[in-house]
Parts: sequence; structure tokens; C-alpha cells
Amino acid sequence: MKRAVAIYDTTLRDGSQREGISFSVADKLHITRLLDELGIAYIEGGWPGSNPKDAAYFEQVRELNLRHSLITAFGSTRRKGVAPEEDANIRALVDANTPVVTVVGKTSMLHVTDVLQTTAEENLNMIADSLAYLKSLGKEVIYDAEHFFDGAKLDMEYGFDTLAAACEGGADVIVLCDTNGGSTPWEVAEFMYKARELFPEMDFGIHTHNDSELAVANSLAAVRAGAMHVQGTINGYGERCGNANLCSIIPDLILKMDIPCLARDGNLATLTHLSRAVAEIANLAPDTHLPYVGKSAFAHKGGIHVAAMRRNVDSYQHIEPTRVGNRTRVLVSDLSGRGNLLSKAEELGLDVSKDEAVQVLNDIKHLENAGFVFEGAEASVAVRLRRARPNYQPLFNLIDFTVIVEDRRGRGQLAEAMVKLDVDGDVVHTAAEGNGPVNALDLALRKALLPKYPALRDIQLVDYKVRILDSENATGAMTRVLIDSYNGSERWSTVGAGTDIICASWLALVDSVEYGLSVADEKKGQPSLMMSD
Repeated sequence: MKRAVAIYDTTLRDGSQREGISFSVADKLHITRLLDELGIAYIEGGWPGSNPKDAAYFEQVRELNLRHSLITAFGSTRRKGVAPEEDANIRALVDANTPVVTVVGKTSMLHVTDVLQTTAEENLNMIADSLAYLKSLGKEVIYDAEHFFDGAKLDMEYGFDTLAAACEGGADVIVLCDTNGGSTPWEVAEFMYKARELFPEMDFGIHTHNDSELAVANSLAAVRAGAMHVQGTINGYGERCGNANLCSIIPDLILKMDIPCLARDGNLATLTHLSRAVAEIANLAPDTHLPYVGKSAFAHKGGIHVAAMRRNVDSYQHIEPTRVGNRTRVLVSDLSGRGNLLSKAEELGLDVSKDEAVQVLNDIKHLENAGFVFEGAEASVAVRLRRARPNYQPLFNLIDFTVIVEDRRGRGQLAEAMVKLDVDGDVVHTAAEGNGPVNALDLALRKALLPKYPALRDIQLVDYKVRILDSENATGAMTRVLIDSYNGSERWSTVGAGTDIICASWLALVDSVEYGLSVADEKKGQPSLMMSD
């Protein structure tokens, strides 16, 4: 039977210590459900003695019908000179009413003398007494040996004495913690081997921080050295530089080391969704470059790479992305080859010839030289591929537009746009006022197109970015505009560029409307509006 490793998630406690994160009770319950669906063994809910929010979580989490995960309450050993049953922190752990408790204790003499301001012997008693009391109440007890690696380097004998005290107290698992994140994989492995040699009956775990960019490597080194329990957080969130990233560790264990670490009916394919959902709940932009789960983890830009992958998809991918719930993406830029365009067309369900792909590729390279960037504006690539088709029919043709910006006494600032379009042979002339020139253009364009294309009501402009490309040219600089749009289920980006910010914005607006209306028609099962029979 394969050796299994238990995953212990501390996103709700250690992860929330990242600067800028503050989970509500509802947030924590939502993340708990997602972790349980993945098949995590332990979910550390927080420190019940530290704040009312964590106490409320432990009350409400009992109502969740979890299938896989055990909820864990976190706290420290008793205070010096206080019996466990009289210690407020220990009482809070008991009152959390969780089947598992995690107790953190001091390993390093630096912390014993300077932080706890107690003696070496009293610290050992604090560890053993706290664990023994919680075990007497029927709890599963996990002991976190804080600063273990740093402490053992300062005083190895005392470091291992603290582990002996945890064994004496009845710990079910002892977790060696690289709290300051300064250890290396070879150091972690050496100490893990030594701990297992001294305490062969004990199960050991690992808890690492990423201050040296080694948290994942250190965790895997510990598992190779015999660790049966790995702690970390989703997306590596945590204090300072973060904790070990479970979104890398879990697939590394399963796919690279052939070590089971999720519940038997857990679902590794939910990992990408979980990663991005936790980012959104934390109100942070998902890190697109995270291994396995990032949007760019399986994105291919170089023409040689894409050409090779069209012959064999494994040529530039270390796993099949769907195994972790991700997907392959092909980017288009001035570094692209013909294969990039053909792959993008296939992704969009378009039958594009090689000549058409070359035509679009040459157009994109020319435009990127003029300031456009298409790898972040894939909808603009899609509409160009459609426009290259011999049966392409434009939704409309611009006859002219005018934008007026006024600042009058008594009336304030006003922007007005007038748009004249040829819409299927009819000349449509509309005007609209907006809170700025781009907003006015958007409203006038919508007013002209809505009677014929009512699906436009569902398309909203949700982000607008401007970048000045050559600031040395001052007000005559080249400007790039990126527009993000959303239809309730899909978000897409388009690009425009030029020395005139209004004209650049118009180009991005037109691409956005074309793409959005084409997607709306495809969802209805109709031929694209931009194609004729």
C-alpha cells in the first residue's frame, strides 16, 4: 500500500496573516467548503482565543456537512506558572469543540528566554502539560514545534528535548516548523531524518515559510525524508513572503512523487477553481504565473513552442492541464509563428486557412510595432481571425464620429459624442452625453446598434486601462488602450493604440462589441453575425 501524506491547510489562520487579507466569517466558511471538496484532511479554522471572529467561525462551522475534512483549532501552550485547565488559551481551544487541536510551542532557547521569559525546564513542562491535558479530553493533538530548525541550529540538544516533551505529552503528530523561512532543503531533510531516528514511533510533519523562496522545496524534501503531514496555504498566502503553497505541493506529491494526499474521492481537478476562488474571496488578483493553477501556467507564446505543440502537445507541457482543472492557452504576439494563429483559430472553432493565418499574423506584427499588444487582448485576435475569412461581413461600418468636450461656466464639464454608422445598409446617426469622451462614445455606439443587436444590453465595459508608450514625446506620445468587457459569464479584453487616445479607445471599443455580439450569437447556436452564407 502506498504511503499517504495528510494535507493540513492553514489558509484561514496563517494565510490570513498576509498583509492585505481579512477574511469574514462567511469567507472562512466558503473556503472551508471548497477545501473539503478538494479532499483536504485538516482545515485549521483559526485561533479561538484571539478574536471574536474566529470564535464565531468555530460555532458556525459545526453546521457544515463536511465529507472529508477535520476542523482544527490553533493555540499555544499554557502560560508559565499556570495549570492547563486554568489557562485562558487552553480553555478557548477546548471551547472551540473541534476534534483536533494544534498547539504551538517554543523550540528555540532565544524564544524561551527572550520571548516567554522563562526557563528551559519550565518550557518543557509547558509543552508536556498542555498536550497531556488536551489528550485527556479525547482530542487529536498536533504539536507545532515553532522555530525548530533555527532552534536546533542554536542548541540541538535542547531542540530535540522539546520534541521529547511533546512525545511525553502524547502528541499524535509533531510538526517541525521553519518559521522564519531561512532553512534549505538539505537542512530540512537532515533534521527530519534525525527526528525520525530519535523518535521512531512518532509521526512527523512539516510547516515551512517562503522567505528564501524554498517553502515548497523544503516541504517536498521533508516528505522524502519521511514526513507524513504537510502544512501550507492556498496560493502560498501568509505572513511576510508567505507559506508553502499547497497549490504546488498537492500536485507535486500526487503527480510527481506518486504519493496520495487527498481523500480517496477528493478531486484534484478542482484545484485551479479553488485557487482562483480563494484569491477572489481574499480580494486579491489571482497570480497568473502560479505553477499548475495560474492562467499562464500552460500559456504558450513562442512560435517554435507552439509549432512543436501542434505536432505533440506534450512537447512543452509537463502535465495535462486538465488534471488540475487548468487549460492550455496559445498567446499571439510579434513573437508568434503561423502555428499560434492556427491554434488560436482552432480554440475559437474557426476554420482558418494557412494563408489567412499568415495574413493575420503579418497584420498583428505590424500593429505590435505600432504600439498594440495582443497577448493581453485575445478578443482582438479573435475578431481579426474572423475578419480574415472570405465570408466575413462587418456588423457595421464607421462613416464618422465626433467627440466634443466642454467646460462651461455654470454647466461644468460635459462630453458629447456623435456617431454615424452604416448598419446593414442603413445610415444611423446618434449622439450621447457621457462623463468623459470614451463613455460618451460607448453610449452613442450602443444607441446606434441596440435596435439591431439587442444582445448588446448584456455587454458591459468593466475596466479601461491606458498606458503611455513613449513618454518622452509628452502630449504627442503613443497611447495604448485596453478595454475589459463582461457579458455575465465571460470576460474578454481588446486593444487599441495610436497617438490619439480617443481613436485608440474607439478601436478597442469596436473589437469588444464585435467579439461580444459574435459570442452571443454562438451561444444561441446561430452562425456568427460576422459571417455570411
